[in-house]
Amino acid sequence: MISIKNLSVSIEGKKILNDISFDFKTGKTYALMGPNGSGKSTFASAIMGHPDISYSSASKILFDKRNIKNLSADKRANLGIFLSFQTPLELPGVSVFALLRLALEKKITPIALREKIKVYAAELHIKEELLKRSLNDGFSGGEKKKLEALQAVMLTPRFALFDEIDTGVDTDAIKIIARFLKKYLSPKTTSVFITHSTRFMRYTQPQEVLVIKDGRLVKTGKDTLAKKIERDGFKNL
Repeated sequence: MISIKNLSVSIEGKKILNDISFDFKTGKTYALMGPNGSGKSTFASAIMGHPDISYSSASKILFDKRNIKNLSADKRANLGIFLSFQTPLELPGVSVFALLRLALEKKITPIALREKIKVYAAELHIKEELLKRSLNDGFSGGEKKKLEALQAVMLTPRFALFDEIDTGVDTDAIKIIARFLKKYLSPKTTSVFITHSTRFMRYTQPQEVLVIKDGRLVKTGKDTLAKKIERDGFKNL
């Protein structure tokens, strides 16, 4: 799937990530944890190809053994990489239907797309009126995150990054989003959830936990690692 080799990145001349290497396996679910400001979101943006990120010469992001480090974000998306934003952007004048119709125009008819969006929206407890409005315009935090989950499932990515999809979301919505993604994401999709919540992880059931601290990958482990962090914090990692 995706292999990260010696990933070191900077933004505006400031080094954020330092020499991270890790292999993500097809169909596995991962949780990515770490203190605030440790580099978790930068790690996700580096994989997605944010234009503000500068990579070291030794950095490699291998997707099916091809180094995609120099590909633009749209080309990475076309390969099947998806990123759910921590703070989803508002798109005035663009509904979720219009957005997905453009992305999926060669894969599904407009009528079938509209019906599928309605079915998923109902399961996510998204009001139908929101589907007609500009995406995220005036939406609550929970509504935005639910629509990110809907888009992820509709786009059927091969590698999906979720940057704190549980942040700003109430307890009921966390459960709804987690169960929706677990139910509808393809078993072949590799999922990475950036989160601080062990409660969210109980629903998503990651097979492996990664910890980034001060821009370095300092620890990997099973769910017991997340429980240890919840109890003791990150100071001893």
